[in-house]
Amino acid sequence: MSDLLVEKKEELIEIFGAREHNLKNIDISIPRNKLIVLTGLSGSGKSSLAFDTIYAEGQRRYMESFSAYARSFLGGMERPDVDKINGLSPVISIEQKTTSKNPRSTVGTVTEIYDFMRLLYARAGEAFSYLSGHKMIRQSEDQIVEQLFENFGGKKLFILAPVVKGRKGHYRELFEQIRKMGFSKVRVDGVVMEVQPKMQVDRYKIHDIEIVVDRIIADQEDRFRISQSLKTALQHGKGIIMLRDEEGNIHHFSKYLMDPTTGLSYDEPAPNTFSFNSPYGACPTCNGLGVIDEITKESIIPDPSLSITRGGIAPLGEYRDVWIFKKIEAILKHYKCSISTPIAKLPEEVVNILLYGDKVEVAVDSVKYPGTKWHTTFEGIVNFLQKQQEGGTEKIQDWVSEFTITKTCPDCEGYRLKKEALHFKLDNTHIGELAMMDISTLGKWFEDLEERLDERQNMIAKEVLKEIRKRIGFLLDIGLDYLTLNRPLRTLSGGEAQRIRLATQIGTQLVGVLYILDEPSIGLHQRDNVKLIKALQDLRDLGNSVIVVEHDKDMMLAADFVIDIGPGAGRHGGQIVAAGTPKEILKMNSLTAKYLNGEVNIAIPEKRRKGNEKFLTLKGASGHNLKNVDLKLPLGTMICVTGVSGSGKSSLIHETLYPLLNQHFYNSKKEPLPHKSIDGLKYLDKVIEVDQSPIGRTPRSNPATYTGVFTDIRALFTELPEAKIRGYKPGRFSFNVKGGRCEDCEGAGMKLVEMDFLPDVHIPCETCKGKRYNRETLEVRFKGKSISDVLDMTVEQAVEFFENQPKILRKIKTLNDVGLDYITLGQHATTLSGGEAQRVKLATELSKKDTGNTFYILDEPTTGLHFQDIEHLLEVLNKLVEKGNTVLIIEHNLDIIKVADYIVDLGPEGGSNGGTIVCKGSPEEVAKHKSSHTARFLKEELS
Repeated sequence: MSDLLVEKKEELIEIFGAREHNLKNIDISIPRNKLIVLTGLSGSGKSSLAFDTIYAEGQRRYMESFSAYARSFLGGMERPDVDKINGLSPVISIEQKTTSKNPRSTVGTVTEIYDFMRLLYARAGEAFSYLSGHKMIRQSEDQIVEQLFENFGGKKLFILAPVVKGRKGHYRELFEQIRKMGFSKVRVDGVVMEVQPKMQVDRYKIHDIEIVVDRIIADQEDRFRISQSLKTALQHGKGIIMLRDEEGNIHHFSKYLMDPTTGLSYDEPAPNTFSFNSPYGACPTCNGLGVIDEITKESIIPDPSLSITRGGIAPLGEYRDVWIFKKIEAILKHYKCSISTPIAKLPEEVVNILLYGDKVEVAVDSVKYPGTKWHTTFEGIVNFLQKQQEGGTEKIQDWVSEFTITKTCPDCEGYRLKKEALHFKLDNTHIGELAMMDISTLGKWFEDLEERLDERQNMIAKEVLKEIRKRIGFLLDIGLDYLTLNRPLRTLSGGEAQRIRLATQIGTQLVGVLYILDEPSIGLHQRDNVKLIKALQDLRDLGNSVIVVEHDKDMMLAADFVIDIGPGAGRHGGQIVAAGTPKEILKMNSLTAKYLNGEVNIAIPEKRRKGNEKFLTLKGASGHNLKNVDLKLPLGTMICVTGVSGSGKSSLIHETLYPLLNQHFYNSKKEPLPHKSIDGLKYLDKVIEVDQSPIGRTPRSNPATYTGVFTDIRALFTELPEAKIRGYKPGRFSFNVKGGRCEDCEGAGMKLVEMDFLPDVHIPCETCKGKRYNRETLEVRFKGKSISDVLDMTVEQAVEFFENQPKILRKIKTLNDVGLDYITLGQHATTLSGGEAQRVKLATELSKKDTGNTFYILDEPTTGLHFQDIEHLLEVLNKLVEKGNTVLIIEHNLDIIKVADYIVDLGPEGGSNGGTIVCKGSPEEVAKHKSSHTARFLKEELS
């Protein structure tokens, strides 16, 4: 009996007294080796339980297992606020926030597929010459001797050892060295000459120098002498020799890879030859990034009809009495031109001198010493900006970036590698072309590769191909078939990055681990949801426990156990509302259960808005995988852009339409993807994009500063009698400037502890205990609350507190309206999820006065939202549309799709099989479409 009890106990993770953040002393038992879904309203405490309690305790216990010596470097980890946790396995968390911002981190490097491909190419690739296209060959000494007798029998030959190839210099020491080694002749730039004492060549010209090792007649009787001479020549030529025949023709031979016709040789390939993160493989022009930042004439002179005095040269602005303008005046005078002539009328040669500089000195009047002249050259505005970009401060680099345009590297054509690396091929394909293929095409290419390789290559490739196929298989299993290996990780959505890490974890085949995932279904079409659920079930079936924080209906119904946290958000949440199998949950009375069993749902509008009969029309969009798409959007409606992952939604909206609108309204520098034309801009007067990028990268950013309400709060505190008596200005209540802030943590309220090989840790400042301000500032109170207390208030509390301050209330109320009533005004930006950051931005935009002709673009605003929160969000968005604005949403969530006025469905598939508009129209029209994946699911939802 006791054995049975032990066994029963071991199958549970038991949590007693969890109080982290807003959790209200929770006790819960979770079954092990099952798929568990944690759900509930945004801010109800799901992440507090999953990440801040279970994961934090698992990580702390892992640290405790290190020796005391190792722990002394790591520092102790804080114990989460929980009485006890039993049955905890080693924990691995797969969050969304940990995506890399490094442009060198790509899908291929993270999944290790690219690393195995590098190994494959280094060991089994065939080299081709980039000069002649011929296959490169290697020859042993014996093979070279045999070829010499075979091709040149009885002929007179010079055996040459190349020592200098295409380099400048006088080479006096080299000739002296050659003379001392006993050689009497050298061939310099094609001419054979005697080696003289103190011999040298022109230092500033490019030279080719070979040692004449021997002059022979290719006769078998002299075989021994000839092979000895070849050996000597190979030694001095570092494995390369040249033969010159009677007619003066040159023939090349090498122990390494070499093109027999041109003599071009490559180093022996190693895996780092194919790495864009290594100097041995990276393209030297773009340093392996595939793109370059170029300062163009158009960005420096945006309007050539202006003169230089009127600000024709954008970085300099309008004419001022400063040195740079004096210099330009002197140059123009030298070329008999005037500074007030429109730039378009200046000679081309003069404009180029202004941009790229000139070696000719000009006399410039001194400002400091009137009557004297300085003789100086002009380095050119482009050169000056480039210098600042490389060595200037961060602020200056940001300023220079306004005049730069990012474009594909002309040398490597975006493949990121040196040209040598791109001339090693397998089945006539180089590694750069493979990295550009989407995963499904790549999988097909590797499918029957053995049949296209020779026997030697197959022996080498056997094990590597197994590893590559296995990893490609995992990516296909979780619906990421549309990604390419060279796609930078920073361009992926949170959900995509998370699913890539999930694929990597499935590949490790660990057993007995507790995995915690944060909304892995983000950015995933309903069709691919099945694949994701299957991947999580596979992870469970290996013998692992999987906890998923999720709002997706399908995921909840497919789980083994569901925990619903609530009932409200923030201080109204933090309790277990319901727990059990999906069947048990459906019979319960919680808010989630009501939405799941259909008792409550998001209503479909009775009538769809037709709009204001004005249209925004984009024609011929053809960037990335878009196939000459024409997009016609009815203004004054709520538009939903749908389609499977990778179908081209972001390419069409974020990278073509938004940059076009942005350029039109705000002169932004970002170039849209290729398109033919856009029409209907005259009906709009501003565009606002609300995406999921963080509102700030440091703890100094918070919702109060981002929405601008903090400025009004500081102004209010400055007006208080106590502040006036003390002479405090608004700066006194800012934690970003000296004066009122705590100087120990410089107003951050936290200190950064750098961990050598772990993420940095923020700990509360000991001096101000996280309050950010010094004692004197905190003595000024409004309704009994200091400025620090105000920052610690939740949005919901702040709405009550500032009810008589209309200016402040308007901004805080919008945060409340978008469902963020549970966050605090001073919550650190780094602790906000992608969905929360997006709603802070949305609230900021809503608090501004709208014009009725604004075009809003939202990217998956339902991220991290419960059904109830989606309803709140829709209320806010509908208000915007009612006022005449247009709201365009990129979304997979059917609750949003079904209430839209107009749908544009892209597809039919992802990657190269996508990029066309499959269907468009009202949800009812789209649902009738046969070949649309969205239509299939929408039909069920509408019925």
